[in-house]
Amino acid sequence: MATIYKRRGKANRHGNYYASWIDHTGKRRVKCTFTTEYAVAQRIAAKLESDAALRREGVVDAQQESFSTEARRPLASHIDAYESKLEASGRSEVHVTETCKAIRKIADVCAFKLLSDLQADPVNAYAAGLATSGRSARTIQKHLTAIKSFTKWLATTGKLPRDPLASVQKPSPKNDRRHERRMLLPEEWHALQTSIADLGAVREGMPAPERVLLYATAIQTGLRSAELRSLTPSRLYLNGPQPFVTCGAGSTKNRKEARQYIQIDLADAIRQHVASREASQPVFTMPHAAHVSRMILKDIRAARDTWINDAADSAEYGQRAGGSFLAAVDHDGRRLDFHALRHTCGSWLAMAGAHPNAVKAVMRHSTIVLTMDAYGHLFPGQEADTIALLPEMMAARSATRSKRGAIPCVPVASGCENPADSEPEPRKKKPFNKGRNAKSRVALRRVANKGGARIRTGGDGFAIRCLRPLGYAADACF
Repeated sequence: MATIYKRRGKANRHGNYYASWIDHTGKRRVKCTFTTEYAVAQRIAAKLESDAALRREGVVDAQQESFSTEARRPLASHIDAYESKLEASGRSEVHVTETCKAIRKIADVCAFKLLSDLQADPVNAYAAGLATSGRSARTIQKHLTAIKSFTKWLATTGKLPRDPLASVQKPSPKNDRRHERRMLLPEEWHALQTSIADLGAVREGMPAPERVLLYATAIQTGLRSAELRSLTPSRLYLNGPQPFVTCGAGSTKNRKEARQYIQIDLADAIRQHVASREASQPVFTMPHAAHVSRMILKDIRAARDTWINDAADSAEYGQRAGGSFLAAVDHDGRRLDFHALRHTCGSWLAMAGAHPNAVKAVMRHSTIVLTMDAYGHLFPGQEADTIALLPEMMAARSATRSKRGAIPCVPVASGCENPADSEPEPRKKKPFNKGRNAKSRVALRRVANKGGARIRTGGDGFAIRCLRPLGYAADACF
């Protein structure tokens, strides 16, 4: 039975009554009635107790009532709770900021004020508006991924009975890729590092030898810009027979610690580079994240100008100027930037004949499908060698069939007669033994009438397998 009482102390300076009752889960609840009248407080307590009884008996669905309560809450409070969830799960600050920014933008454009306002049609209209305005499929996919992950979290945590955006489809970035990267050819890499060493210019605060070392490390390890920035001398293991570098889980994209092996000559160069640095200092003094691509683009353009100017005559000069060697954007629209060094790592491994699973491990891809989509066309093809085996297999198969189905040659006076030219001798039919077949049928009936499946030997010495399943005739034999 519900009880009402007044609390003493400063917390209840207005003298309001408090109601205490047992809810549908068997827990005692206490709630302020916000009234100083005894009769009103008693009616409120009785209402709370009766509602608990209805939920306890199943007359009122407590889950549906919880959904209704959550649906009346402002959507902004749910977005704040989702932001706290992302931060608690260890997501990077950039990811949390961009995800919640996209969710709030969609909610503002679609006029979502309450949780009950979430619908698929306005979100589809928002995505169509982005496509009409010229935004790429990758950008649209990013926005839809943010809002769909939010609604999926709402359904998982019991704030919604189902995901209202489950029917929203994300576009594929493969159909509308705006910035496709290409790999550096080995000749381009040699020309680039030679040009940087010869010019010796300092770009974005990094000297020429350190930039060459940075680019070489990016190609051999496949580490991203932020991952290279997080490297410290304490994460370098360069003295063993197989030197490697490690990157902490907090700095990688998949939030897993990375171990990337490097060649011995690069390990020696890095060891000399960090000889005078403390263990907590970064290995590379990289510029701001927005200026890293600008730095390598300056080096690429300078190396291309040097290569073009080294032409022997005007004809070769024009040919080089119209080519794509060390071009920031080639004729197919593919770009060279700092992230292209990671693409170069996977491409060179594929061209060298490394196993796809080994390339997947070095590139730290989540699935082999991602590896094959990016580098599958670069693996050494075996289609031509495989097709070349077909004539041999077909010839071997034909020879086997000819041996099995050969008809013996009939010697005649003039030589070997072709059996195909002579008519085959007609096959003689065996005489019908009426008595034997009659005995067989009698034996079958005797076995079938006894039921079950068994093997019975007939009077003529031949084995008969009889089966009498339900619904079949008594003399059914299989």
